[in-house]
Amino acid sequence: EQAAGCSIPEIFQKYGEEFFRNREEAVIARIIEDAPLVLATGGGAFVSEQTRKLLLAKSVVIWLHADIDTLVERVGRKDNRPLLRGKNVRQVLEDLSAKRNPYYAHAHLVVQSHQAPHDRTVQGLIHNLDAHLQANDLRRGASQERHEPAN
Repeated sequence: EQAAGCSIPEIFQKYGEEFFRNREEAVIARIIEDAPLVLATGGGAFVSEQTRKLLLAKSVVIWLHADIDTLVERVGRKDNRPLLRGKNVRQVLEDLSAKRNPYYAHAHLVVQSHQAPHDRTVQGLIHNLDAHLQANDLRRGASQERHEPAN
């Protein structure tokens, strides 16, 4: 949004999803080169092969997984998601999940978020991340090249 100077719904409306995804890919590629950070991408970002490979190689990718009921409740609170506007939210989310989940499965870690309190999800995330970093000797700054699993 900041790079485009307008909101995501405005970008979708003015330029379309393909334009948005191309810009998103470029912004992620630029941001990932900066100092260590937490980057929360949109649901479609990881579907891009280029973005997925970049994130898998240069970061620890965590998929916050939630069931469809939880997603429907969460996104139903606002009307700011262009792919859901004026549509059957549950059906769109089921379709998107079927398409996207195979890509998300490449994440280094999967954390179940469901309808648990946020603090419990965060604690689970921290525990899993710490175990992952220790197992891969990444806590001491050792570099390790990560590769995307073959389909």
